[in-house]
Amino acid sequence: MQRVPVISKDNQPLMPAKPSRARKWIKQGKALGKFNDLGIFYVQLTKSSSRENTQPISVGIDPGKLFSGIGVQSSLYTLWTAHLELPFNRVKERMDNRCLMRRARRGRRIKRKLPFKLRAHRQKRFSNRKQSKLAPSIKANRQLEIRVVSELSKIYPITGIYFEYVKADVDLTSGRKKAKSGKGFSAVMVGQKWAIEQLSKIASVHTRFGWETSNLRKHLRLEKSTNKAKKSPESHANDGVALACFQFLEYSSLHTKNSKGYYWKGKVNLTKAIFAVIKRPPVSRRQLHLMVPAKKGVRRKYGGTTTKFGLRKGDLVFSPKGIGFVSGQTEKQISVSDANWKRLGQISFKKVKLIRRSTGLVVTC
Repeated sequence: MQRVPVISKDNQPLMPAKPSRARKWIKQGKALGKFNDLGIFYVQLTKSSSRENTQPISVGIDPGKLFSGIGVQSSLYTLWTAHLELPFNRVKERMDNRCLMRRARRGRRIKRKLPFKLRAHRQKRFSNRKQSKLAPSIKANRQLEIRVVSELSKIYPITGIYFEYVKADVDLTSGRKKAKSGKGFSAVMVGQKWAIEQLSKIASVHTRFGWETSNLRKHLRLEKSTNKAKKSPESHANDGVALACFQFLEYSSLHTKNSKGYYWKGKVNLTKAIFAVIKRPPVSRRQLHLMVPAKKGVRRKYGGTTTKFGLRKGDLVFSPKGIGFVSGQTEKQISVSDANWKRLGQISFKKVKLIRRSTGLVVTC
């Protein structure tokens, strides 16, 4: 049976309750029903509770390049699972386009017929040659995972975060992975280190290697899909659940008179839980200089999150075409798109009603 998150009157997360009990509290006026930015329904008590003791609840994160999995687990229930669609490719493409436009602008500004000393070269304002630089695409991936865990920590009393750690050794001369372990640099490892530092502000972080996650997942008999892009718990979310179960299970050695070996010590119960697919809304940022220069120097507006109708891109709205997200505008119309960012239609702004302001997340269950 699924559980409903509960927070106290002072916004402190408590242990989840049965849906029947949550309905009873709401009916009696003892609690208020709310939704958080992840679309999770929870209740907030209106009076101080006499029982505010909590039990261990852990979060497992299976980070990836294009997709990540997250699971929330207690010793008796699987509370929540999610499949994250990471913005790696979109951020990488936009950074390449920004570099291309910047190079073109600087090329147009410089008069190449002049001697080099007389050209309008802008001097550097600061030194950008820093070690341990975090690539924007990898940082965007980790930021989405941190945002999700931060929202979960507001409604669940999280005691531990289990992060799957990737150890990559790279040859600095060729850029390829080394066959044997040694000193090297990897942007993935830099991103992991930064993410662990940020997550440690929420709860204690524990790292596990991929083979450890695989062994526990097989012990728990959780299915694993070979299609990583599949929007199902088997693709990545089950790995997140397996990682979260490290809070309650331990691989211990067994020695007897005639044999020795290892076994899983502890107890955890897996149950059905809500499964969500989360991604960032693919909204373009405001561009002052477009790829193609405008005629007569008049630049048309491109990108940004605001519209002239008082709505923002990413806002959840109701329209005659159905419930969707604001994705653009025309002279007198609002573009409304579904969760996959496919346009439902261009509708008059007078027929569109706001449901919820943009949270920077698109969540489907």
